[in-house]
Amino acid sequence: MTTPETPNGVVHRNIKTPQSEEISGPAAGNRNNVSDEDLRQWQKHAQRVKEKVLEQVQVQLSDLLDQALTETVESFTQTQATFNGKTTNKSAPRSQRADDGKVFVARPSLLDELFEINHIRTIYHMFIAVLLMFCLSTLAVDYIDQGRIVLEFDLLFFAFGKLGTVVWAWAVMFFYTLLVPYLTLVIWGSLYHTCPSKLGLSLGTGLILSAVQTYVLGLFPIFVVIQYQLPPASRFIVILEQIRFLMKSYSFIRETGPVIMRNTPKEGESPRFPSLSSYLYFLFCPTLIYRESYPRNTHIRWKYVGITTGMIFGCLFYAYFILVRLCVPVFRPETKQPFSKRTMVLAVFHSILPGIMLLLLCFFAFLHCWLNLFGELLRFADRMFYKDWWNSTSFANYYRTWNVVVHDWLYQYGYRDFLWLSKRKFRTAAMLSVFIVSAVVHEYALAMGFGFFYPVMFFLFAIFGVVFNFAMNDKRQSPVFNVVMWASLFLGQGVQVCLYSQEWYAQIHCPRTENSFWEMVTPRSWSCSYQR
Repeated sequence: MTTPETPNGVVHRNIKTPQSEEISGPAAGNRNNVSDEDLRQWQKHAQRVKEKVLEQVQVQLSDLLDQALTETVESFTQTQATFNGKTTNKSAPRSQRADDGKVFVARPSLLDELFEINHIRTIYHMFIAVLLMFCLSTLAVDYIDQGRIVLEFDLLFFAFGKLGTVVWAWAVMFFYTLLVPYLTLVIWGSLYHTCPSKLGLSLGTGLILSAVQTYVLGLFPIFVVIQYQLPPASRFIVILEQIRFLMKSYSFIRETGPVIMRNTPKEGESPRFPSLSSYLYFLFCPTLIYRESYPRNTHIRWKYVGITTGMIFGCLFYAYFILVRLCVPVFRPETKQPFSKRTMVLAVFHSILPGIMLLLLCFFAFLHCWLNLFGELLRFADRMFYKDWWNSTSFANYYRTWNVVVHDWLYQYGYRDFLWLSKRKFRTAAMLSVFIVSAVVHEYALAMGFGFFYPVMFFLFAIFGVVFNFAMNDKRQSPVFNVVMWASLFLGQGVQVCLYSQEWYAQIHCPRTENSFWEMVTPRSWSCSYQR
């Protein structure tokens, strides 16, 4: 039998009756709504899972690549280790290779890479625009107050006064650091393998060198700063160079001494010592860890040198305008504001903006511009002077990434040596000791630079810093903790700028009446009654 065809070739299909549509229509709509809602929720959940998985994979992959790169470079440097051009220690054991410390690799600074991205460079342009606004504001106020444009920069000239004294004091410290530790190492190394009492020779040489270091690099800069009454910026130059020379000379002795002790010369041969030129290069290159050689670039980019130098001067004027426009008008005594808890709280919060701007300027001017300038001039290829500390979600990570140059020195000669002496039993004590040493050195630099003792930095660093280091550790990965870190930095910088500014003016208007110990260590702002 054949199926009858419909007109015009249209094929009949099974179609639900209207009654069935009325019954099933609302139920089907509900089912569609429910399924759509479930689908949207599932998509959101899948997106969140995807973001978390990608973030974890990215972090783990970065760690694996860094570890692989470090192990590869360490293996290569160990099998090709040279000392004055001769290969030694080709078959060093793996455990020894793991303890060799920092490995230098040719790499650019992080901001140099980020500034190639237009979105990040726009933030840099915004800071330049703010600097221009500061300049225009200062010029406008001076013109309104005095009827003319004033470009005196008297605060800068005051802060960097007596540069002649700074130059000859730096020259004394430099030539001492260049010659005395090096000659001491050569004399000690020449006698070490032939002396019957190696321990006595080492202890005697160490004590003599420590005594000389204490007088020349310890007391001499303090004498210059106090005796010649240097202004603040000149004080900081002398004190910071004092600390740098101490850290560099210690690293040189610490790295070369064990090598000389391990490598016994053959009969009739003299011990091999590092060249004076390599030590001279180390004194100027932007690292505190001594090596006989470093990765070097092939040439100097003079355009980069010029731009970096201009940015350093720009940061200097930026800091000047911040102090003149945001700090001096608030804390100078002529404002005639009676002191109270309210004015204190308002002053702290008013100091947050200039405080965080000064922090960013110090980071950019020194850790990026200054170190990259010397790195470029010396063709020093390892430019990892800092990491992405601004993304930190823990203070432990912030302390490791803010200043990699100093962190490497503290980790190498503080934390690791403490663990070695304690046979790796007291890791917490090692970490606390590094924090205390760092806090003391920071407070010493500020006390000598400002000319008064007010341990605000010490308490923020040694007490609150330690608490936050353990409370906000590396397990904290939520972006909320990045907000907490930045809020803590804001508040900490506001407290420091406020208290140090008040103490500065208190020291001027309420000078000490006697030179007793308690008079010198007691902040004048606690008892000075001048009207702020």
